[in-house]
Amino acid sequence: MQYTVSASVFLAIIIFVRLRRRTQSRSRVDETLTVLSAATFGILIATTPLGQAVLHLVGVAADATR
Repeated sequence: MQYTVSASVFLAIIIFVRLRRRTQSRSRVDETLTVLSAATFGILIATTPLGQAVLHLVGVAADATR
């Protein structure tokens, strides 16, 4: 049996683990790495159907606040 893991799932797990740490124990480099990881995750997931659904929901929410 062979398993495959997509890059976006792997990156989501890394982000989840990094965000569970206490805020007080983070350095600026650590925070920057977390932000870059989250931005990369957003770029990877944007082309998937889930990413398109999130984009649509954010658009609806933005239109509702006008």
